[in-house]
Amino acid sequence: MIAGWEILVRGLKVAKLKCILWDVDGTLADTERDGHRIAFNMAFDEAGHTRQWDVPTYGELLKVTGGKERIRFDIERGGMGDMPAAQIADLHARKTAHYQALIAEGRIPLRAGVRRLLEAAFEAGIKLGVATTTTPSALDALIEHSLGSEWFDRFAVLAAGDIVPAKKPAPDIYTYAMQQLGMDAAETLALEDSANGWKSAQAAGLRCVVTVNDYTRAQDFNGADLVVSEFGEPGRAIEVLANPHGLADLEYVTLAHLQALMQT
Repeated sequence: MIAGWEILVRGLKVAKLKCILWDVDGTLADTERDGHRIAFNMAFDEAGHTRQWDVPTYGELLKVTGGKERIRFDIERGGMGDMPAAQIADLHARKTAHYQALIAEGRIPLRAGVRRLLEAAFEAGIKLGVATTTTPSALDALIEHSLGSEWFDRFAVLAAGDIVPAKKPAPDIYTYAMQQLGMDAAETLALEDSANGWKSAQAAGLRCVVTVNDYTRAQDFNGADLVVSEFGEPGRAIEVLANPHGLADLEYVTLAHLQALMQT
């Protein structure tokens, strides 16, 4: 008899989708350009620094994972003038407060299709979790104001910030989330938006769907299981950038598509 979580496809055992792990920035919501970048600049101004990160500059800094790490990188390359490295933690805390305020004002909505996929997966009994480098407080603010407080209970794990020693593209945050859930990589799918996120999921042995944004569209996602412009909504056709498994009827991404990826 075939075990409940396995099916036989052309002689190969393939795991059923039992868990979905979500990235946050750029995946749940398009937070980078009009959220984190603006909050950083507000913090710089508040602290008396003349540095401002414009859209292209922040795009370059996104190659560095983590907010404190981006500040440190900009200091080391001379972009922050003579700002001492000891101020990094305080400056990042100021930025986080501004970011939370932007979310509370409703200025950072969820990306298209996110709520639809979350609700479909939850109703299907699939475990849901978050695996992100954003701070726990920023994640909490996004859940509270963009999703709703009931999602604090619906997410089975919220793996965020410095909870692991190495950030994406290292696999640590995904490995940690799966350990907390008691899940195996063969039955878990990652949803990401960036090359660093995709590499992190790949290193953790996960299949991965990438939904790009303006900052990440040109990045290399060779090997990802599906790359789309967004998850989309009925009547709103998406752009499919890579579909190596030949999924059909991709007008928008459905839970059935995500389940099918595990069986390819």
